[in-house]
Amino acid sequence: MFTGIVEGTGTVRQRTETDDGLRLRIGVDGFDDLHHGQSISVSGVCLTVEEFAGGGDEGDDGGGEWFEVFLASETVAKTYLGEVEAGDAVNVERAMPADGRFDGHVVQGHVDTVAEVTGIERVGEDWRFAFAIPEDHGDYLVDKGSVTLDGISLTVAEKRGDEFDVAIIPTTYELTTLSEKSVGDPVHLEVDVIAKYVENMLDGYAAGD
Repeated sequence: MFTGIVEGTGTVRQRTETDDGLRLRIGVDGFDDLHHGQSISVSGVCLTVEEFAGGGDEGDDGGGEWFEVFLASETVAKTYLGEVEAGDAVNVERAMPADGRFDGHVVQGHVDTVAEVTGIERVGEDWRFAFAIPEDHGDYLVDKGSVTLDGISLTVAEKRGDEFDVAIIPTTYELTTLSEKSVGDPVHLEVDVIAKYVENMLDGYAAGD
């Protein structure tokens, strides 16, 4: 489980396409506790560390800290990670420890769909981003409700028609890949899992189960 409090960005160093998916090597800084089998969020997608190297390890591409993850064909099809290239930045968050501080909201890293940036506006020191609401996902978004975009825990500032807005403070803008987004770019959308459970329970009541 994650909190949506992104720890920083990593840089795609290598991408290797295979018959059944895609392998990415991602360079990071300050992630000195990486280990095999560890869950890690890459721009909101929960993946598993298969290989890694610490800052003192040379590795195959010149050294530094990095980790490798494998994306199965389903993940490639459902996210935009299949389109990233060497040099692209991604948001990175390690799974929350059981005794850690819970600063965001419950984020599973199970991307529901891909949304599109429809507007970016500077408002004083902050930013306001608008996103198109993907089909069949509007019921999961409510004003002042939680939403995860590219692995970032955010609050819906306003929902209107087929769009919703979020307000971005300078720290989030600078620390994450939002500073590199433009209108038309994709973002991974994960709705609040609580909304899914409520929907499931209500469907059960309606069906008489």
